[in-house]
Amino acid sequence: MGNADTKLNFRKAVVQLTSKSQPIDASDESFWDQFWSETVTNVQDVFALVPGAEIRALREESPNNLATLVYKAVEKLVKIVDSSCRTQREQQTALNCSRLLTRVLPYMLEEPEWHSFFWSSLPAASENDSVPLAQSLINAICDLLFCPDFTVVSTKRSGPERAEELSSLDSCEYIWAGGVGFARSPPRSAQHEAARAELLRLLLTCCGETVYKPAAQAASHHNKWIAYLTSPENRHALPLFTSLLNTVCSYDPVGLGLPYNHLLFADTLEPLVEVALQVLIVTLDHDTSNVVNEDSDERLPDNLFINYLSRIHRDEDFQFALRGVTRLLNNPLQQTYLPNSSKKVALHQELLVLFWKMCDYNKKFMYYVLKSSDVLEVLVPILYHLNDSRADQSRVGLMHIGVFILLLLSGERNFGVRLNKPYTATVPMDIPVFTGTHADLLVVVFHKIITTGHQRLQPLFDCLLTILVNVSPYLKTLSMVSSTKLLHLLEAFSTPWFLFSRPHHHHLVFFLLEMFNNMIQYQFDGNSNLVYTIIRKRGVFHALANLPHEHAAIARSLAAARAPPAALPRSRSAESVAEAAMEGSRPAQPAEPGTLNATLPDTPAIATMTERESAHPPAREQLLPRRDGDGEDRSPERARVAQKEGLRVGAEAGGAGDGEWRPSGEWVSSWRGRLPLQTIMRLLQVLVPQVEKICIDKGLTDESEILRFLQHGTLVGLLPVPHPILIRKYQANAGTAAWFRTYMWGVIYIRNVDPPIWYDTDVKLFEIQRV
Repeated sequence: MGNADTKLNFRKAVVQLTSKSQPIDASDESFWDQFWSETVTNVQDVFALVPGAEIRALREESPNNLATLVYKAVEKLVKIVDSSCRTQREQQTALNCSRLLTRVLPYMLEEPEWHSFFWSSLPAASENDSVPLAQSLINAICDLLFCPDFTVVSTKRSGPERAEELSSLDSCEYIWAGGVGFARSPPRSAQHEAARAELLRLLLTCCGETVYKPAAQAASHHNKWIAYLTSPENRHALPLFTSLLNTVCSYDPVGLGLPYNHLLFADTLEPLVEVALQVLIVTLDHDTSNVVNEDSDERLPDNLFINYLSRIHRDEDFQFALRGVTRLLNNPLQQTYLPNSSKKVALHQELLVLFWKMCDYNKKFMYYVLKSSDVLEVLVPILYHLNDSRADQSRVGLMHIGVFILLLLSGERNFGVRLNKPYTATVPMDIPVFTGTHADLLVVVFHKIITTGHQRLQPLFDCLLTILVNVSPYLKTLSMVSSTKLLHLLEAFSTPWFLFSRPHHHHLVFFLLEMFNNMIQYQFDGNSNLVYTIIRKRGVFHALANLPHEHAAIARSLAAARAPPAALPRSRSAESVAEAAMEGSRPAQPAEPGTLNATLPDTPAIATMTERESAHPPAREQLLPRRDGDGEDRSPERARVAQKEGLRVGAEAGGAGDGEWRPSGEWVSSWRGRLPLQTIMRLLQVLVPQVEKICIDKGLTDESEILRFLQHGTLVGLLPVPHPILIRKYQANAGTAAWFRTYMWGVIYIRNVDPPIWYDTDVKLFEIQRV
């Protein structure tokens, strides 16, 4: 019964507070103490006993009392730190204060008028130590996160009289987990992990001011909470960053691997890892380098979290971080013989944001990832999630971040080279069975996304094809399955009505032709499957070369379609016949009705996300391009942003007066002549008569004989001079930065439902919709 009594007393205190219209004296300690001395045992109770509507009413009708409540709670935390939080009672009080603040702060941060309140000092403070309220709160939380016997195991002899003063404690000795910059692995304690998780949740809530800014403002918004937390003024910045990173990267959800052990024992570490990962990505999203303070025109102090992340350089630290991320990314994919026998974690969205940040801020880390086939441990889970999410409207954001990471990696030659490693299916995926490499897996999954994904994925098509173009010069052998898929895409994208129905659809054809050219020029020897498929589908290339460009013909093509002009045409060719999917896989499912979904900004255009550069370093200049065994072209030509290339941005449209886009003959002519068909036409001109002759002479109907002929064939000296390899490298830009910020906070909002920190508050960064 005791617990019910404490809840009742706590609720009475809340009612008293919200029903009084007169200001309550800040010195009335017996009144204010009711809010943190009662042992309300968990944060869920606090959320239930303090309804959002009452917090809003308090804010509107008695703002003084709301201000005093928050002042008193922060003051209480500061006092507990001053006395070093040694007793059980003080620790309970600290948790109660942090739960109450986690509940109340979002309702204050949603109202712009309250923002300055946190950056004014405590009323009780003398002139000398007028520290803003927000700083006092962050200092207290950080001190408590390294508090012996509360959140960390004491390394000193026990007993209150021997305890260290919190204010002078060296928190670098108390980093939570071994890993980067800290070799020791401290003993675990469930109680300490739970206390850390509660304090971090409050820290995350403080950083949440960003969600109350519209997307347009969020880009330039300076979040003072994050700036202070990650600044040199926070003496715990280094140990806190290291603790967060090591906690995430050392987490092994399966542990000893005993089946069903996660059903027998509560895992207190998972909630801590989840909130630690969220605090980590939110703090890394606030890059203050080269930013000027709005108020004082001073340069802002560096974000030390970004600074520390960018300075990690030892191989063993890279290995630890990469292993940690890939272990957690691959965890949901692991197959066990006993159903549900091993623990599955759902941290993949936050992990992908962290991986992106690590590659973005630490290029040495990215090169380390690409140095070995470890990069495939990132690739396979990304492709798994892309394939599994393609029909689900609520996972559009996950699709985008997966594709953006692959775009970033595809700008490096090593990524293309790594894709040649043979793929052994360990994860059941709803894709056709094939024997081949990781490059085949990439092509097959991308084909599946383009042909069977939902409409909202169309803006990603440019990105998917750019990735394929970037890796194509390095792909030694494509399987028959993936060669067929690529030709099917060209067939679908080059139907006249699809080409003419949107001003940018022809870009897709340019990408595919460029990919084929790269493979023919640089990897002809191993790609007989692709060459054979090009010969079989030669009609597609002839049709492109003779694309109609008279007004009447264009009108006929569009009229003949009678289909929604934005949809991708389904192929009627034999290849699209039902294929056997992998054993044990399940089809991609649409979202469950009612699933919460956060809206996202538009996908940035590929031209703003990438910068074209030559894959040939100028130091190795030679007069003639030559083919090396690794398929890299070493020609001297730096990539000119060639006018000739068919990827001009924007609609070169023949305008229509009613604002609707209509293709014109001039528009088609403007790009038709630039289709890079010369290499393929020359290949067909040389090989088609030879293949036909073999078929007639030997009466062949057997593919394998023709493939054997093509394997030993050569086009040396017969093809046009190899073009320089152009790589479209990802470049940082405002569009993707804004996209990532919105996506990240949307994920954090939806994942924090127990307790629902921001639910029912006036979030402006995105809208929450039900599918």
